Amino acid sequence: MADRVTVIGWDGSPLNAAARSALGAATLVAGAAHHLELPEVPRTAERIRLGSVALAARRIAAHRGSAVVLADGDPGFFGVVRTLRGPEYGLEVEVVPAVSSVAAAFARAGMAWEDAQVVVAHPRTLRRAVNVCRAHAKVAVLTSPGAGPAELGLLLEGVHRTFVICEELGTEREQVSVVTSDKAADRSWRDPNVVIAIGGPVTTGPAADAGWLAGRDLGTGPRGWTLPAESYDGPLGEGETDLLRAAQLARLGPRIGDLVWDIGCASGAFAVEAARAGAAVIAVDRVLDACARADAAARRHGVQLQIVQGLAPHVLENLQEPDVVRVGGGGAAVVSAVADRRPQRIVTHAATRDAAELIGRDLSEHGYQVECALLQSVELDTRAWTETERSVAFLLSGVLAERER
Repeated sequence: MADRVTVIGWDGSPLNAAARSALGAATLVAGAAHHLELPEVPRTAERIRLGSVALAARRIAAHRGSAVVLADGDPGFFGVVRTLRGPEYGLEVEVVPAVSSVAAAFARAGMAWEDAQVVVAHPRTLRRAVNVCRAHAKVAVLTSPGAGPAELGLLLEGVHRTFVICEELGTEREQVSVVTSDKAADRSWRDPNVVIAIGGPVTTGPAADAGWLAGRDLGTGPRGWTLPAESYDGPLGEGETDLLRAAQLARLGPRIGDLVWDIGCASGAFAVEAARAGAAVIAVDRVLDACARADAAARRHGVQLQIVQGLAPHVLENLQEPDVVRVGGGGAAVVSAVADRRPQRIVTHAATRDAAELIGRDLSEHGYQVECALLQSVELDTRAWTETERSVAFLLSGVLAERER
């Protein structure tokens, strides 16, 4: 095992005394090509071009001597430190940090970033990173080849964002560009780069200075999974009662990185509440007034919705692939079309047992595990404890086991 392993962060500025000392004693140095060209790297040291961190960690573990790993920015922030400290390697790691590339990017943009989401985009996580950009007003994306500004912009089709793209931070070739997301695919971008995606509702004024938690603070709005009916403009439909919405949210479990479809969004109540959980939401309705209500509700509650007017299931054909779906209208035909797209979970409701059985059988035929419950709620006037309103609905949910693992 290596006698000593030092991880040095590099942000383009001169190395400090601790970093120079560690490099001067190194018998093995691992890093990207531009790291290995630094004049402080000893000529006699073994050099490893850093591709797979796991492979480098195995070679370092087998090395006898002092090893140094060079990394861009802060190596403890979405960096190599986590891998190197894995118990399978048995390495004792010392870290010499530097300014993270995210902090540097926001500094170049002249923006605060305690209210930003930070995500890493690889080809395998690109879709989830895009969903975070859809749902949040300020997101920093640490990109990678095949999951860069162009790919982000292409997948954000239908959602407007401004990109601040910072290329090769800390080097002589550093460049900062501002483009709209729909133009990001029109040119090539140099790696490494960081993308700051800005757009959607932004909190301003005194409340913006009252934050205490980095990232989007979900604790500043009203409590509860569902908001009271009076939070929305006008009456809610039969399928939008507070308890039914709460049960649907519980079955779907929308979260950050998810894309939710709300088909038949009506007032936008469910769509807003899914967005409050941090998910990206596409709200669909055939009625123009319903789309306007959903948009107004989103603005009122400070969340981002993509509103699509059209008749399901035809309007669904060109939408991005969903993770979970609520079908608020359209019946068995729409549920069947949604199941063809294979989201992880589907939830809907029916007014009669026959309609519930039809939907349940179709979900089963599509390979979903189906649950159904009869929900009955009775609202009481607590002044006299008399019944004021009664609601009955069959709640159906389908879970695709192969997608849940």
